[in-house]
This record gives sequence, C-alpha cells and structure tokens, in this order.
Amino acid sequence: MHETGMCDEIVRAVLLRAEGRRVAAVRVRAAVTGHAVDPAVVDQGFRVAAAGTAAEDAQLELVAAPPTMSCHDCGARTPAASALVLVACPRCGGVDVEVAGDTGVVVESITYQSDVLTSEVP
Repeated sequence: MHETGMCDEIVRAVLLRAEGRRVAAVRVRAAVTGHAVDPAVVDQGFRVAAAGTAAEDAQLELVAAPPTMSCHDCGARTPAASALVLVACPRCGGVDVEVAGDTGVVVESITYQSDVLTSEVP
C-alpha cells in the first residue's frame, strides 16, 4: 500500500527534525499523481508509524492538493485530479502533457509540546 510507505517516511522525517522533542502536531502537504490521497488512510498510517515514538500523540493535518498538468499544445495548466488528465489535455485533447510543479509529500510544519509546566502561584 502506497500510503503505508509514505507515512513511514513522514514519521522518519518528523523524528529527524524533532531531535528527541515530543511532537504535538504535524502539517503535511501531499501532491501525488495518479490517485487521490485519502486523509483517513493517511491519518491511520501515521498513527501506526508513530506508535512508540516522540510523535505518537501528534495531530496530523494533511493538505491534499493535486499536482498541475501542463499542456505543450495549448498552454493549459490543469489540476491533475485524475489519471486521465495525465494522458490528455482536457482543454484541447492534446497528448503532449507533463506534470508541472511540485509533486510528492512535504512536511510543512512541526509543532512541539511545551517542556514548561505551568502552575498557579499561591
């Protein structure tokens, strides 16, 4: 399953950057070609991959955005929300198309749990 490997890599990247700090939240942007990213599946995969780590209780925010397809025939730039757009331009039907812009998964931000405990002063 593609999402399992993706979640393993997300957790690996988060833990590397966390340097031992407890992670409270993670924001991830996914621009994946070929199929839609199911947030529930990614959340579940993240929980499994993060179990027993400093990211175990972290909240995952997934921003799913399809990459953009660029047509060399007519110049159209279209969100590649389906695999069909990767084959032919929906505007002119041309087949000289390519994925333009960023694709893949990017950890946009990590929020750490506060190490400072607050208490009321008597």
